Amino acid sequence: MSFNVRYGTAEDGPDSWSHRCGLVRDTIAQAAPHVLGTQEALDFQVDYLQQQLDGYQVVGVGREDGARRGEFAAVFFRTERFTLADHGHFWLSETPDVPGSRRWAASQTRTLTWCCLEDRMLAEPEVAPTFMVFNTHFDPRSERARIESAALLRNRVEQSARVFPVIVTGDFNATEDKAVYGTLLRGDGSGLKLIDAYRAVYPRHDGEELTRHDFQPDCRGSRIDWILHSPHFKAKQAAILRNMFNGRYPSDHYAVTATLQMADARG
Repeated sequence: MSFNVRYGTAEDGPDSWSHRCGLVRDTIAQAAPHVLGTQEALDFQVDYLQQQLDGYQVVGVGREDGARRGEFAAVFFRTERFTLADHGHFWLSETPDVPGSRRWAASQTRTLTWCCLEDRMLAEPEVAPTFMVFNTHFDPRSERARIESAALLRNRVEQSARVFPVIVTGDFNATEDKAVYGTLLRGDGSGLKLIDAYRAVYPRHDGEELTRHDFQPDCRGSRIDWILHSPHFKAKQAAILRNMFNGRYPSDHYAVTATLQMADARG
């Protein structure tokens, strides 16, 4: 699941965090994802979700200082199924290992959280399949920043995919007709071919795939929130969750989900 939960200090009136935090929780709880990438959550929002959602561990840092300040690109995962083997963060900039760094005319600092998870459910004796999760949020204003971020992310993903299956979640602030999509999925035409889970399940764009709706009852448009994966997986299902609770939305984005199966998994 990938879910931009809208930052909690936004002055959204009746759609402010205090009025919708329970709706975000309920949306996640109903979907019950094994792995969840969130975008825009501030530290108190991450804390709230960790406290309210049973059975999840979370990894992530604030984008401004690599600790608690600023928005998180956090990854939640179910502890009953997965063991955290490793995790880390980098910034979408020319100096990715420098916390809070920003380049490429980006309007805001942007970061990425990655984690390496061992899947005990699919484990054979003494061997647990391991995969990587990358979760991020691209700049909303600078096309250059998005393209450079996509190239950086793709390079890191390609390195990981030589060893592990890979899942990428995020709000990319770009639709699939933009260069960012092509950079992530196809690169320069060689090497790793990432797969868009939603498009694999629904090959044709039906015109009603909007994922950022700004608290308006609209679905006409295209996705900017994606779940991508390496060919190690096959997408079995995918959805845009247009949840409403008594006429109110949990966020200004619809959450997106995908059910992925290891290509060589049985059952």
